[in-house]
This record gives sequence, structure tokens and C-alpha cells, in this order.
Amino acid sequence: MISLTRRELLTIFLGAPFAMNACRSGESRPFPEGQIVGQSATLGHILRENRTFDVPPDNWESKKVAIIGGGIAGLSAAWKLKKQGFNDFVLLELEKEVGGTSASGKGEPVGYPWGAHYLPVPFQENTELISLLEEMSLLEGRDASGEVIVKEQFLCREPEERVFYKGRWYEGLYLAVGASDEDKRQFAEFQKQVDSWVNWRDAKGRRAFAVPLANCSDDAQVTGLDKISFADWLQQNGFTSERLLWYCDYATRDDYGLKADQASAWVGLFYFCSRVRKSGVESQPFITCPEGNGQFVNHFFEKVRDNVRKGQIVVSVVPTDKGVDVICLDGKELRGIHCDKVIYASPMFTAPYVIRGFRDDPPFAANEFQHNAWFVANLFLKDRPKARFAKDFPLSWDNVLYESQSLGYVTATHQKGIDYGSTVLTYYYPMCEDPNGRTTLFNYDWKQLADVCLTDLSRAHPDIYELTQRIDIMRWGHAMISPRPNFIWSGIREKAEKPYRNIHFAHTDLSGIALFEEAFYHGLRAAVEILGHGR
Repeated sequence: MISLTRRELLTIFLGAPFAMNACRSGESRPFPEGQIVGQSATLGHILRENRTFDVPPDNWESKKVAIIGGGIAGLSAAWKLKKQGFNDFVLLELEKEVGGTSASGKGEPVGYPWGAHYLPVPFQENTELISLLEEMSLLEGRDASGEVIVKEQFLCREPEERVFYKGRWYEGLYLAVGASDEDKRQFAEFQKQVDSWVNWRDAKGRRAFAVPLANCSDDAQVTGLDKISFADWLQQNGFTSERLLWYCDYATRDDYGLKADQASAWVGLFYFCSRVRKSGVESQPFITCPEGNGQFVNHFFEKVRDNVRKGQIVVSVVPTDKGVDVICLDGKELRGIHCDKVIYASPMFTAPYVIRGFRDDPPFAANEFQHNAWFVANLFLKDRPKARFAKDFPLSWDNVLYESQSLGYVTATHQKGIDYGSTVLTYYYPMCEDPNGRTTLFNYDWKQLADVCLTDLSRAHPDIYELTQRIDIMRWGHAMISPRPNFIWSGIREKAEKPYRNIHFAHTDLSGIALFEEAFYHGLRAAVEILGHGR
């Protein structure tokens, strides 16, 4: 824990002007209960210690396949193996619960997310993902053009989003109120550029930006966008409107945990283009529920629970002449599994620490897979914050603070139509302002981070202190892959997709963007590789 004054702490997270105002009042505020929950950083760091692990002879077993990692990629691989009638596998998860950044919590009056909280409705081409939605009974049919129709109760309910600016709440995420003629002209021109890329096709008929990323065009006109930052692209195209620049910066912070000058122009445009079928139509609607993408985690787990082992620290993966040996720490006891093959569904940067021989002749540059840090807080409120003005746009699913370095919060009860009484607000803060964000984040304790959260939200909700009964916080040291310039189309990802001595890699890192669809794609891809080689 770092010893800082409250003003110093708030200045780091919320900026000097707001910190000064927040600290000016000497009144004491009620402070809720709560704790740090989730990820076990101490256990994970065992991997960095390069220990020797000797498994007792009686603690070995044999399995055809071991899946290492129980995030969406690992769960998707397990789901695919089961669907194909293959059951001789085990999924090993470090944490007490599966799900990774799609994990969720249970509470009253509803569950709540600890990370990813929605899935855009897939286009009809994404047949595997649609089959999952069908299996979960989320669909009611198809429209005349063949696109799937999701049952209304699973689509994000209105009102979807609002932004807080200078004491008032306004509809939408782009701040249209008070926009000058020049702001409006630049926003229209930006939309025109987006439409142009939405309609663009290469000589093979491929879109510039598609989900999953494997379907994107690799034409030089498109991949060249990866060589510069999104901020540089905006500048080169004459975009100077503060409102537009904020909107684009929010987009990259929201999906990638990076500011616009840290993210590549390719991923910046991917955010706006990849889920729009054609110019002039809205982006795909969101599938969501109170627990966010935890609904998919729960479905996968129910299908494969007999093959899942939680609390397993995989400390060594050893390629052999016969296959792969996996050594894991189960509590205080070492256990080993003789496998034919392994699906490595953990972040790519961990491979050199876990896979024996990787450092001697690296098959890919694992250190190029760089991650960023976040913290997520769930606030349990006894009642809703009161509107400050009668004309304020009402509490929405997504609630963003224009002048904050955070991403604001989502309302867990929104989707259930529970519009009165207790609720859960899920607050997101990416550490993109700090080049040492991961180290910084883990130097702060629960009360310091809870103070940041409450103080930030108090700018919009002065009664947040009285309403909040509890705050639980999860620190994500390696929340998601960072798609900085010269990463997506550098060739690094393609090398990492190739199997290494009976080890098949599957993680959203391999797309360079941390999206459910990408993790799902790589999990299925690795499972198909395993089935194709082993049967």
C-alpha cells in the first residue's frame, strides 16, 4: 500500500482540479463495507519463480487432452469437444471460479458482472456463435434477409446510455447538446468516413473490419491503418472537435483499455465499423443480462462441469516424445497429467514461464503480447440516486461521466425492469493514464480504490455515500490485450496461432482484441485442431 494524502490519491485517478474540489469540504462521509475480491495475483506469480516441480509417482494420471485456462476461450474449447462427443479431457482453472474477465457475481436483487457485460448480436455468417445462442434459447427466428432475431427480453432495454456533463445527464454517448456547427460538421464527416469503411470490400469480397477478426481483409490499404495511432489518424483527417475526440477516446478506452493515442487506428475504426452491416443502418444491438457475459460462462460450465477442476495452478507444461506432461499445484499438493495434447487457453505472455523449453527456442515473441490493468467495483445501493434536475435523462444501462478518467458504470437491475429500490452499479476504471498501471493498481488497498470510486461518482450523484451499503472491488492486473500500433498486423499473432510440440494455443490475445467473439473463435479453432489430429 502506498502512503498518500487523499488529495494525492484523487489527483492520480481523477485529476487535480476535481481532487482539489473533492477535498475542499471537511465534512465526514459515511463509508460502506467491502473488500478486494477475485484474482489471486500471489498464486499467479509462482510461475515467475522458476521452481523445480517433482510430482510423486502416485499423483500422475492420463488424459487425452488438458485445457489450461477457464476463460471464454478454454470454456469454448471444452464446449466444442463435448459437442463432438469427445470427453477424455480436463479443464484446469487457476481461480476458484471459471470465466476470466467474463466472470460474474451473485447477489440481491440481481447478479452483476465483474468485467465483460454484453455481446453484440452476430451476423448470420457467424454460424458457430449463432448455434450457441440457439442452444441457450436466446433466438426466436430470422428476418427476411436471414439475420437472426434475438428474443426481446435478452436485448439491451431502453434507455441504453447517457453521459454526464457539467452537472446534467444527456442522452447518448456523443455529447450533442451545445455542439457548434463545426462540431456537427466534423461528426458528420467522421460518420461518412466510417460508412466508407463499412462498405469497403477487397478483391476477394472481404470486409475491412469483421468479427471474428480472422475474416478481415489483409489488404495493405487496410492493414496500413495499424501502423499509426487512432489519434494520429484523426489528426491526419482534420478532426479537431473536442467532442468528437472525446467520443473516439472513450471508444478505445472502453473496448481496449487504451487512450486513442495508445491504440492503433485499425482497432479504432474496427470499434465503429465491425458491427455495422451496411452504411446507414445502426450497429448491431446488444445481448445482455444482469450478470453480463456471466450468462455464457454459466451455460458453458453447466455443459462441461464434470471436466472442470478449479483452483489448479498449472506450474509446468512439458512437451515429451509421447505428448505433453502437465504439472499443477492442487492446494499444496503437486499432481501430474500425461496428455496427448494440450490447449493452452491462458494469456500468451505466460507461455515462457510455464512451457518447458519455450525460452530456448521461442516459437513466437510472447513478450509482444502486452496487457493493461483495470479495476472494477460493484456498488450495492439501498436505493437509486436522485435526479438532480427534472429534465435530466434518466438512469440508463450505461452511464458515462464526460469529465472522468473512468468509464462510468452499468446498472445491473436495468435489464430486469427493476426501476425502483435497491440496485447494483458496476464501475469500470482502466489504468491507461499510468504507464506503470499494473504496479500502481496493486499498490492501493480496498479503501483507497473505494474512495476513488465514490468520489468520482459523487460528481453526478451527491447522495452516493448515503445510498451505498457495500463496495467490492476486483483488480485485473492483466485485464486485456493492448492493441497498440504495429501489433495487430505485424505477423506476431499468426506465429502464435501455430501449434508448438502438441500444444495448441487458444486465447483472445491471438486476435489482439479482447472480445467474447474472438475468444470463442480461438477456443473452437483449437478444439477442431485437436479433434482433427487425434481422431
